[in-house]
Amino acid sequence: MSSSRLTAAHRSLAFGTRLKVTNRNNGRSVVVRINDRGPFIRGRVLDLSRAAAQDIGMVSSGTAKVCYEIVASR
Repeated sequence: MSSSRLTAAHRSLAFGTRLKVTNRNNGRSVVVRINDRGPFIRGRVLDLSRAAAQDIGMVSSGTAKVCYEIVASR
């Protein structure tokens, strides 16, 4: 997964699906495109690229509670 793009991994959503992901701690949002499978760590539903994580202010913490909604599906 390219860390410079606004992308994410999800276990089952179709590749190309666009999600609006919001950091519940600060309210910042980003729209990402699903381009990979994962995460494979229990309790996690999305794995964001570094650029997407940076946009919503979660790079330093590494993880965050987020909400997400599908904005476009393939």
